[in-house]
Amino acid sequence: MSNWKVFNKTGEPLVLVTKMLPGVEWLNILIDANYKIEVNLSNEVTTKSEIIEKIGTNCRAIIGQLTENWDEELFQIFSIAGGVVYNNYAVGYNNVNVKAATKSEIAIGNTPGVLTEATSEMAVALTMACARRIVEADSFMRKGYFKGWLPNLFLGKRLYGGTVGIIGAGRIGFTYALTMVQAFQMNLIYFSNRENLTLEDTIDDYNRFLQKTNSNSVFVKRAMTIEELLHESDVISLHVPLNEDTHHLIDENCFSKLKKDAILINTSRGPIIDEKSLTKHCKNNPKFMAGLDVFENEPFMYKGLVDLDNVVVAPHIASATKWTREGMAKLAALNIKGVLENYEFSKSNDISSFLSQNPPKAIPNIVNLEVLNSK
Repeated sequence: MSNWKVFNKTGEPLVLVTKMLPGVEWLNILIDANYKIEVNLSNEVTTKSEIIEKIGTNCRAIIGQLTENWDEELFQIFSIAGGVVYNNYAVGYNNVNVKAATKSEIAIGNTPGVLTEATSEMAVALTMACARRIVEADSFMRKGYFKGWLPNLFLGKRLYGGTVGIIGAGRIGFTYALTMVQAFQMNLIYFSNRENLTLEDTIDDYNRFLQKTNSNSVFVKRAMTIEELLHESDVISLHVPLNEDTHHLIDENCFSKLKKDAILINTSRGPIIDEKSLTKHCKNNPKFMAGLDVFENEPFMYKGLVDLDNVVVAPHIASATKWTREGMAKLAALNIKGVLENYEFSKSNDISSFLSQNPPKAIPNIVNLEVLNSK
């Protein structure tokens, strides 16, 4: 049962927030702007019918969640009620029909930049958990099975000197790759629509450091095909958005290209992996490991996946640090305020200024900027 609370009851216009967000700074931003804010305090997913009811006939802005399907009907209703800006509390927005929102002249905001390090850290954590079989070992200890040191107990995978492959070399993929290269001197192969010269130059700089310490150098190269990357990599980490091209990007054919003891990490979006094929591959290849923070049909996992010891799972918490989630909330509020106050769009890709105590009078990020430019 949902439980909505109104803040600054005499303010206007109305801003709906479909889930209570971390911290108080985001809320203070909206209250200081003298908006009326109505927030859903429930942990249950806010239903479409409930959102429609709350929009009513007068609502200017909404902060929503990636668990909600923002389709054409919702944006039409929102537009009729006076809606001008919707912000997805996430970087991804595959749950949002941006085309329909644009048609209804509604600006769509999101929260990139602030969760780069947190998400890459989670990918590293899953990699380590898989490589050293931490979850299996933890369960073994808690059940009282440990009777003393054994030569063959929970033998894992050595990362040092291996090859890490990243599919998607954007900000998060870049950060994860650099961590794995510098921490474990892993070679790097990446697959991306464009050559990432900054990434390659950074690895070259690292090699110059290694030469000074008489250490072995590492290589970096761009794979021309995903199959090439899968064939050569000991660890594969996914860092691509979900769209028509990336849905089931990792399918049964891809699994056949992997090393038998490879590690596959997904902190991006669940449907990028065909979970049916993943489950089959994990059952047939016990030395293979998968670390998943996202799932094809969240919050559910494919039947049988939960029973596999060579799969490490987490409940979509890659961005779940206090600093990150509060920063996401602040960016969402600043997107809302920026559009409502007719601020200019920020020309900088660096969001750090928006996280300061005195953020600029600008709009952090709008994915369909043409809506604002046409007004």
